[in-house]
Amino acid sequence: MAILGILFLPWALFSARGARAACKTYCVWVRFTARVLCGLRTELRGEVPTGEVLIAAKHQSFLDIILIFSVVPAGKFIMKRELMYAPVIGQYALKIGCVPVERGKRGQAIAKMLRDVEQGAAEPGQLIIYPQGSRIAPGVRAPFKVGAALLYEQTGQTCVPAATNVGLFWPRKGILRKPGLAVVEFLPPIAPGLDRETFLKRLEQEVETASNALMLEAGFDVEKDLA
Repeated sequence: MAILGILFLPWALFSARGARAACKTYCVWVRFTARVLCGLRTELRGEVPTGEVLIAAKHQSFLDIILIFSVVPAGKFIMKRELMYAPVIGQYALKIGCVPVERGKRGQAIAKMLRDVEQGAAEPGQLIIYPQGSRIAPGVRAPFKVGAALLYEQTGQTCVPAATNVGLFWPRKGILRKPGLAVVEFLPPIAPGLDRETFLKRLEQEVETASNALMLEAGFDVEKDLA
């Protein structure tokens, strides 16, 4: 990451396109080396979102970030403000349009982002949020927070849910990587217009059901293995 960050820096300093190219190159490199060195294959399923949409994704490890960003045209993440100060990651994240938010001030950050897009100061793209707010280990139950519903309501955009099983092979903590097939699956879109409660309930049901199915396909039965 550091090497690519330095190599692309002259281009990335003056161009969001350059920063995005650096990030996508890194994603390709990680997917390639994971397969060669660890036997960890990766796959994207479903229709890849394009245009200006909201992607609400299951988050199990750093790998699902890499997989999603590697295929969407102009992905940008809702991220914790502290990540702005992380070496390489923070600087490139800001350049590609990621939205840093402080606890309790998410609405202000999103409103500014929408204004910037409308006024031409920022590029439109695929806004990616993790509804559970953090990496969640496979099989662990955690509520979907209201922030995703507020974002869906505020942007008025179609939401594309995304399920995954990547945590079975690339854990949220530690350096062990296991062989297998790590999948991110884009699910059928949810049209704008649902009320907050209905949207959040539907989002959680669809993402969790699809993620459990992907984990079962990989040999992990949520109900039995955690019983």
